[in-house]
Amino acid sequence: MISLTDSQKIGMGLTGFGVFFLFFGMILFFDKALLAIGNILFVAGLSFVIGLERTFRFFFQKHKMKATGFFLGGIFVVLLGWPVIGMVLEIYGFFLLFRGFFPVVVGFIRRVPVLGSILNFPGISSCSEPSLTNRSTHRP
Repeated sequence: MISLTDSQKIGMGLTGFGVFFLFFGMILFFDKALLAIGNILFVAGLSFVIGLERTFRFFFQKHKMKATGFFLGGIFVVLLGWPVIGMVLEIYGFFLLFRGFFPVVVGFIRRVPVLGSILNFPGISSCSEPSLTNRSTHRP
């Protein structure tokens, strides 16, 4: 079992609540207040889990500046009161930031009993192949 410090436990809770509020805000037709609370909780939880210094190093790497701009710009646009445009920017930035983690997530899901068999269906397996996922993340 993984040992977590108290601040990491708090961060996991904040991140979980942030994802919940983001999801719930989108379900309720892009409610501005819920999306703003979800954004703040998600970013705060992430900084609690991995630490402030590592959070800044992750977001402000030279090759991730475009992704960070879209992600943080989307949060800012949501806070200004344009939730649909902000969430589109934020989701695009999220995929750019975390695209290196997607092959790891697919590999993990393949090991889960029910979900792994779903990933082996003909239409889904062609999209979730690790070779295709790695190829799309490394553009020349």
